[in-house]
Amino acid sequence: MADALLFNPGTYDPAHFDPETRRLLRATVDWFEERGKRRLIEDYRSRVWLEDFLAFAAKERLFATFLTPAADAAGQEDKRWDTARIAALNEIFGFYGLDYWYAWQVTILGLGPVWQSDNAGARARAAELLDQGEVFAFGLSEKSHGADIYSTDMILTPEADGGFHATGSKYYIGNGNAAGLVSVFGRRSDIEGPEGYVFFAADSRHPDYHLVKNVVDSGKYVSEFRLERYPVRPEDVLHTGRAAFDAALNTVNVGKFNLCTGAVGICEHAMYEAVTHAHNRILYGRRVTDFAHVRREMTDAYVRLVGMKLFSDRAVDYFRSASAADRRYLLFNPMTKMKVTTEGEKVIDLLWDVIAAKGFEKDTYFSQAAVEIRGLPKLEGTVHVNLALILKFMGNYLLNPAEYAPVPTRHDAADDDFLFRQGPARGLGAIQFHDWRAAYDAHAELPNVARLREQADALCTLITTAAPDAEQAKDLDLLLALGQLFALVVHGQLILEQAELTGLDRDVLDELFSVLVRDFSAHAVELHGKDSATEAQQEWALGAVRRPVTDAERSARVWARVEALSGAYEMKP
Repeated sequence: MADALLFNPGTYDPAHFDPETRRLLRATVDWFEERGKRRLIEDYRSRVWLEDFLAFAAKERLFATFLTPAADAAGQEDKRWDTARIAALNEIFGFYGLDYWYAWQVTILGLGPVWQSDNAGARARAAELLDQGEVFAFGLSEKSHGADIYSTDMILTPEADGGFHATGSKYYIGNGNAAGLVSVFGRRSDIEGPEGYVFFAADSRHPDYHLVKNVVDSGKYVSEFRLERYPVRPEDVLHTGRAAFDAALNTVNVGKFNLCTGAVGICEHAMYEAVTHAHNRILYGRRVTDFAHVRREMTDAYVRLVGMKLFSDRAVDYFRSASAADRRYLLFNPMTKMKVTTEGEKVIDLLWDVIAAKGFEKDTYFSQAAVEIRGLPKLEGTVHVNLALILKFMGNYLLNPAEYAPVPTRHDAADDDFLFRQGPARGLGAIQFHDWRAAYDAHAELPNVARLREQADALCTLITTAAPDAEQAKDLDLLLALGQLFALVVHGQLILEQAELTGLDRDVLDELFSVLVRDFSAHAVELHGKDSATEAQQEWALGAVRRPVTDAERSARVWARVEALSGAYEMKP
């Protein structure tokens, strides 16, 4: 029996989208299903470049339709930048393999500086390349500096015609082997400081573009490349000065959101395999799924996965409704990148504890899921970087709410053009939010929602009575523990909003919040043990520990949903 909360290729019908979007999403699922599991796994194990997939995407004009903003679509009404359908395709790609998702993801990153640019010629060229089925790349990070864009060693030397020649290397650049356009970040040799930054468009097929190697052992081509006196014509320049810096950060704002739904897809496929295996395996005369600890682990994995989907789906609405006056998405974005992807790791770990050695077998999807899920929390900024980022929002979020009109579910066929005119990447601490308490109060009858609300209120008390002092503010280890507590409050809020909008089963919701209560308690204990925690903070931490409200009948009903996943989907051989 299909579970309506999880993606199932056998029953998938994205009826909430327009006809062409539905056709393309379904065609993508069918392409993978027709290839079958054996071919899917063999392509992954043999590390082949994705020529067959990219040929399919080109034939269907998949990337061109989903990744061309309406302003550059030449009147073709099915083309737009629509975060809701982009998220749906992320989930499908994650479900079948992160190699496919990655080629798409770095194409999105490569397009970011182009679609933010006023360079009409470069925009037209990008739209034409998409129509031709080309992929794109984002030339930002470097071997010596990572993504520290203040320290780039890609040097542009001015030429008499107003252009430049560029020399330098980029490292960890996806699609760098095949990109029709690479958005490259560098700095001028003749101007110091931020005014010297330049974003320009390069072509991986140009003779002065030198592909060094694939830096990973994977079908993903994560390249190192070097430019040697590469000619950058005036018409190749996308951004200069501070606008180039902002384009880099705002591109990452757009791109990092894709990690959450990619993680969801990985976990869904792995869950079908794991439940089917465990439920049909007999140990000591009993089904594996008859053991209490197995039921607990698999139930925890299921509700965590549901929470991942709920949070990600609701965050889409805030992305699509964003404006210069409503930048709440800038908190929910690193949350999807940091919190949802690390929840994905927990889901896989819980399932793996159950299926044990089966998770290593070469004929399973799970064996690649267990590897690939680790990558997502480490892309587009580490978990620590994103945790530090969300702390900028904590004071206003918890203590200083503002009034906003309700944000509806956004499945409409609209172009999310604001994402390419986000403006300067600063002022995060001044952003205000609607009152998080409203979502919790609307579900106060659920005992574990009420219990997490108690813990969230306690967090407000901590930051008003025993917040880190100036010296502790230098201790990132302490602050990151605090960030984990804050992240749980935000995670819970958007889950509750989406639960209300979708009529989520109350048993599932309360079971999920019992897990979040445990998580909050665990992070409070972690804070208690930090070297620099004050006596007041230690006392607060132990006082914030709560036991979730248990209910055997509720847990049994949720387990029945998990058990029903056995055999609900199996990819054809």
